[in-house]
Amino acid sequence: MPSRVEVRVPVRVDLAGGWTDVQPYTSDYGGEVVNFTINKYIKCSMEVDDEGKKKIEYSSDVPTGSGLGTSGAMNVGLIATIAGKNKTPEDIAELAFRFEELLENKGGRQDQWASAKGGFNHLLFIGDEVESLPFEPMRSAKNWLHKHFVIFFSGIEHNSGELHKDIWHRYKNGDKKVLEGLHCIRKAARIMANGLQQDRREMVVESLREVCRGVEMIDSQIHEPFLPVIQPLLDSKKVMAWKALGAGGGGSVGLLCSANNKEAVVEAIKEKGWKNIEWEYDDLGIIVQKKK
Repeated sequence: MPSRVEVRVPVRVDLAGGWTDVQPYTSDYGGEVVNFTINKYIKCSMEVDDEGKKKIEYSSDVPTGSGLGTSGAMNVGLIATIAGKNKTPEDIAELAFRFEELLENKGGRQDQWASAKGGFNHLLFIGDEVESLPFEPMRSAKNWLHKHFVIFFSGIEHNSGELHKDIWHRYKNGDKKVLEGLHCIRKAARIMANGLQQDRREMVVESLREVCRGVEMIDSQIHEPFLPVIQPLLDSKKVMAWKALGAGGGGSVGLLCSANNKEAVVEAIKEKGWKNIEWEYDDLGIIVQKKK
């Protein structure tokens, strides 16, 4: 009898720590990331006909290359449809990561873990192990973040694989600026976690600024495509802090608006042709439905 499996996987917003979830940094020093998932989804379905032939289809609520972890979410969906039976979200996340390794995609584990688990995550990466720390942001902090944090897709294409290759080549060659930048980004993750759990909003701002400082040390070209649009908003103090939400060089950005300036920021960026991604929190993570 024909059967169908439908999987829905949320994409993630990397608030702080991205880049430090990648080998060999995780083995050398240990990485740390804070992220959350939103109600934009990769949907994957698999149909098996009477002859056992499989047909797999995908759809996405956001563009691929958006910097929101779409490829990781897509592979989580693929693994869940094919081999997800009796497996935990963590099992599925690791299988999805291993699958990407086979394709020689250079990256970390945060995208797969976030998409599979959903909600807010504070993750440690020690070698090839992932530890999920207890993490519950205060409701007031989540409400404030949702009210002031906007996400825009720039439409600028980026190639995270090429960015990763260059930066990790420099890391292996002992580039001190890359190492200092990675340490700065990891420190920002701990500041972010504490800020959200204590509703210390100045710490959230500090964390995002630390991330930007660290990224500039790694490679200033990561931010260059965004700055003509974002810098005037920073100078006018309508935006308190911002970050590239993926490897950078294109894709999406998140901006933390100052009080009463969200509408002005949204309109100013829309005028530049960027797409506003309106979002809500996703707390469910991966959802699998089997149908006959």
